[in-house]
Amino acid sequence: MAKHGRKYLAAEQKVDPQRLYDPQEALELLKELAYAKFDETVEVHVRTGLDPRHADQIVRGSAVLPNGTGRTQRVLVFAQGEQAREAEQAGADYVGGDELAKKIQGGWLDFDVAIASPDMMGVVGRLGKVLGPRGLMPNPRSGTVTMDVARVVREAKAGRVEFRVDKTGVLHAPIGKVSFEIDKLAENLGAFVDAITRAKPSGAKGQYLRSVTVTSTMGPGMKLDLTPTQALAAA
Repeated sequence: MAKHGRKYLAAEQKVDPQRLYDPQEALELLKELAYAKFDETVEVHVRTGLDPRHADQIVRGSAVLPNGTGRTQRVLVFAQGEQAREAEQAGADYVGGDELAKKIQGGWLDFDVAIASPDMMGVVGRLGKVLGPRGLMPNPRSGTVTMDVARVVREAKAGRVEFRVDKTGVLHAPIGKVSFEIDKLAENLGAFVDAITRAKPSGAKGQYLRSVTVTSTMGPGMKLDLTPTQALAAA
């Protein structure tokens, strides 16, 4: 088990592990306890009641955070013709087809999001072994295979995050930076919880959302009270 440093242990002592925090209070404490010399990312981790071993209990999708993630996304688009032009106008960093696929096969991966129009999946399909393990493979379920590439490019640039349940039934996502105002972090948290609630799979049994925890890159986690957290999503 990894050993924590003095600053982490000092921050951890100020968090009650038995308590369910109101989201606003948790975000205030998270900002107060941030001690790193860089602008830490604020993360949310949601434990679900899903069993990802069953295909009908896999949840995957995306959320558009109204206040962005605090990070500039480098967006690559596989498209041609009019859709390629629209992607460029929307702000895509790289647009192309076979030539981009060959660069990726050669080891180039200087992008954060990959989007494709459906007619380009013949080209993209052969990149599965490279992009899949890195979470970069365009997929219709996450909205990154689409006819409306321009809209998805704009969303990615504005603060679109993708999520997929891991093998333990947990969903993870960044929702901003410690430097964000609390109200903006709360809005982003609400948007994320709303997106995963809407993405509830048909095979979900029992309680879908079991716990929500917020933390910063270097800080301790705080469990949230589900009632006010879900109220943020409905706001």
